[in-house]
Amino acid sequence: MPNILTRVLILGGTTEARGLAERLAGRTDLDITLSLAGRTTAPIPLPVPVRSGGFGGAEGLADYLTRERTGILIDATHPYAGAISANAAAAAKRTGVAFLALRRPPWRRADGDRWTEVSDVSAAIAALGDAPRRVFVALGRNELAPFGNAPQHHYLIRSVDPVAPPLPLPQVEYVTGRGPFSEADDLALLKSHRIDVIIAKNSGGAATYGKIAAARTLALDVILLRRPELPDTPAVATVEEAVAWLDQTLTLAAARGV
Repeated sequence: MPNILTRVLILGGTTEARGLAERLAGRTDLDITLSLAGRTTAPIPLPVPVRSGGFGGAEGLADYLTRERTGILIDATHPYAGAISANAAAAAKRTGVAFLALRRPPWRRADGDRWTEVSDVSAAIAALGDAPRRVFVALGRNELAPFGNAPQHHYLIRSVDPVAPPLPLPQVEYVTGRGPFSEADDLALLKSHRIDVIIAKNSGGAATYGKIAAARTLALDVILLRRPELPDTPAVATVEEAVAWLDQTLTLAAARGV
């Protein structure tokens, strides 16, 4: 008889979420659903059933967990998805489901890095200063509007999907692409566009580290948005650790006869 704990909901949208889904897809003891926010128009195909769209906050997620008889919730969202992570922790507490956060560690400053850490996009724009600069922007499409307040700079904006409508800026170029991005490719991109400063998030992981390594090689300034405060919940850093936690949770549940 299926156990309620075999129903697993993964909140995804990251490399780690995809890797976890791939690791668990072939298991006959689990019923996996991966949830995506639905912001990307053409997400990468996944080997498990996918749910797209929001839940309606913590209460809506709690209702979903109860209605679907989900027993395990894994938050593998982006490190900057603070609201989603807070809602996930609250919903897990409300429903009593087993909960884990899969959070990749942030990048650490290395010798030669020229980082300035700021609180948000507006602070990043202020850190550019008044003199015109050539800026590589690696942020989400929904975070770009404040750049309209600093039209003196020349911007190169990279996003997964095209920015539509284009920003009301006199000097802006766009490039689309989905990571991973190699250091060599990002080095060539930065040099060809004569970039002198990067604005990005401290996302962690290898997929988008190429621009950080390339900036170090070129001695470029990097303005990094600090990570938001995340809930104090059980957390691991790798897919392997998440699988081990899941197996342990299932074993303990079986021992209790749940």
